[in-house]
Amino acid sequence: MTLVADGSRTSIRQPERVVYIHTYYDDTGFKINNVKYEGSLLIVENKIMTWTPKTFADITAESLSIFKVVHPIPEILILGCGKYVQPVSPELRKFIRSTGMKLEAIDSSNTDVSTDATSQAVDATPRRKTKIVCTIGPSTNTREMIWKLAETGMNVARMNMSHGDHQSHQKVIDLVKEYNAQNTDGNTVAIMLDTKGPEVRSGDLPEPIMLAEGQEFNFTIKRGVSTEDTVSVNYDDFISDVEAGDILLVDGGMMSLAVKSKTADTVKCVVVDGGELKSRRHLNVRGKSATLPSITEKDWEDIKFGVENGVDFYAVSFVKDAKVIHELKAYLKSANADIHVIPKIESADSIPNLQSIIAASDGNIKAMVARGDLGAELPIEEVPLLQEEIIRTCRSMQKPVIVATNMLESMIDHPTPTRAEVSDIAIAVREAADAIMLSGETAHGKYPLKAVKVMHTVALRTESSLYDPTKAPSLVARPKALLNDDFCKSQLSKMFGSHATMMANTLRTPIIVFTRVGSMAVLLSHYRPSSTIYAFTNEVRVKQRLALYQGVVPILMEFSDDAEETFSRAITSLLDAKYMNEGDYVTLVQSGSQSIWREESTHHIQVRKVQC
Repeated sequence: MTLVADGSRTSIRQPERVVYIHTYYDDTGFKINNVKYEGSLLIVENKIMTWTPKTFADITAESLSIFKVVHPIPEILILGCGKYVQPVSPELRKFIRSTGMKLEAIDSSNTDVSTDATSQAVDATPRRKTKIVCTIGPSTNTREMIWKLAETGMNVARMNMSHGDHQSHQKVIDLVKEYNAQNTDGNTVAIMLDTKGPEVRSGDLPEPIMLAEGQEFNFTIKRGVSTEDTVSVNYDDFISDVEAGDILLVDGGMMSLAVKSKTADTVKCVVVDGGELKSRRHLNVRGKSATLPSITEKDWEDIKFGVENGVDFYAVSFVKDAKVIHELKAYLKSANADIHVIPKIESADSIPNLQSIIAASDGNIKAMVARGDLGAELPIEEVPLLQEEIIRTCRSMQKPVIVATNMLESMIDHPTPTRAEVSDIAIAVREAADAIMLSGETAHGKYPLKAVKVMHTVALRTESSLYDPTKAPSLVARPKALLNDDFCKSQLSKMFGSHATMMANTLRTPIIVFTRVGSMAVLLSHYRPSSTIYAFTNEVRVKQRLALYQGVVPILMEFSDDAEETFSRAITSLLDAKYMNEGDYVTLVQSGSQSIWREESTHHIQVRKVQC
C-alpha cells in the first residue's frame, strides 16, 4: 500500500476503510474529537497509523489517551514529521514500545512524493548536533521545568553564581542529577557552574535614577552613597583604572558616560547615552579590563561548592591570561576533582592571550565567547569578527567552543524572536560552534520553553544545510615521514578519527565508539561527521561531559570482557530507542588513549550491518 503522510502540505491517497480521528493541540496536549485540530491520526486497515502532531516533544501523559480509542492497536505508527523532524519525547517513545507498535517516520513536507510506509521509513529522531546550554533561574528552577527543558532540548544546565545562593543552586544540581538518574533514553544533562568573576558594580539605590544626556553624574569608592548625582562602586581601585576621556559603560552598554575628571575618591562623568540606572549595575571601561584577579574569594567558595557536588564544568569569568587556568587546574588536581574548565573570553586583555589561554590544558579546556562584556570592553563592531576568530582558533586547536549572550534576548519578554536573533543562531552554527547558550531567556524570561524550541529548530534547520557527505573532514592530521612512538601517541588517533569520519560520511552511516575517557568521541566531534556519534562509556563522569560536544549522543553502558557481546548490547539499545533500524550499516571505531578489547598499538575502523 502506498500513501503520503497526513500533514498540512500533503494529501492522502485513500485506500478503503480509512478512519480519521482528529486531535487539537493546546497547553495540555492533544484533545480527541475537537473541531479545531493541528494534527491528525489516520488508521489504515487497523495495521498502519500515521500521526502528525504539532510537536512531538510536548506530548503529555494525558494526551497518550489518544491511543485508548484505537482498537486494535496498529502494528505500525508512522509520524508525519515534515522535512526537519522534531525529537520524539522519551515519554512517547517508551509508551509506543510498550504497545508493541513499530515506530517509523516519513517526510510529510513533499506533496509530490509517495512513500511506502513499510519500506521507505526513515529515522524518526534525527539529532541536533549543536548543543544547547540553558541558564537555570527563577523561571526554570522547579522539577517540572527542568524536566521540560531537558525534553525540549537542553543539554547543559548552567548556574550563574552571580545570582542566588548555594542553597538554591544545590536544589538545581539535585534536580538535574535526579533527571539523569531516571532518564533511560540517552538524553543526558551536564551541569555547568559559571563563576561571578571580578565584576565592578554600582551600589544599591533606594529607587532607580533616570540619567539624561548631558547630565553630570559621579561614581565614588565611598561606601553607601546613593544620591541623585552620585552612587558608590564596589571596587576600591576604580579610581586608578579610569582616566579622563574614558567611556564608562553601564549594564553592558545600555547607558554610557564620558569620564571628565577624577579626585582621590570620585570619578566625575557626563552622561552620553541616558537611561534608567538601577541597583548593582555592571560597569565596564571601554577598551580596558579591571585590575582585579580573575578568581575572587567568592569564586573560590563557589568552586569548592562545585567540587563537593561533582559538577561537570566550570565557566571562569574574565580570564585574562593562562595563569589563572594553570592555577585552577592545580587546585582541581589537589582536590582530586574531575571537572573541566571553560575560560570565558570576555575581556580586552584576553584577546591577545587567546591562544595561550586555550592551549593551557591537557585536553580538558573549552572556551566560551561571552559577547556581552566583550562588546562592552571592545568596540561593538569588533564582536562578530572576534567571535569568528575565537571559534576558528578553538577549532584549529581541537577545543570545543560555546557562543553566549543575547542570542534570543527579545524572548525574555516576547513569545517570538526577532529575525536578527534567528540569524545570530544560524551564524554560530555555521561557524561550527559546539554549543549555543541561553541566559536570561531561560533564567527569568517569560517564555523559556519557547526559547529552547526556537534555538533547537533553527540549529537543526541550519545543520541540515551544512553537511556534505562527500566532503572530507576539515581537521585532517598531516602525515609525517616516520611512525615513531611520539607520532603514534600524538597523531595516530587523529588520523583514525579523520578516516573514520570520511568513511561514515561516504557511506552515510552513524558512528559507534566505545570509550572509557571520552578521547575518541571528542576527536570525532571535532571532525564534524554528517551523522550522529553514539559514544558508549562505562563512566558516568565521561557521559556527563560528552553532553556538551557537538554531534555526540553519550550513552552509559557497562562493558564486558567480550567485545562482541558488548557491541550486541549497544546495537540492541539503539534499536530499542529507534535510533537505527535492522539492516542499517554503522561505522565502528576502536582507538584512543585507553584500549578496549584490543592491543594498545592496534586501531580498528569497521563497517557493520545491524542485525538483531
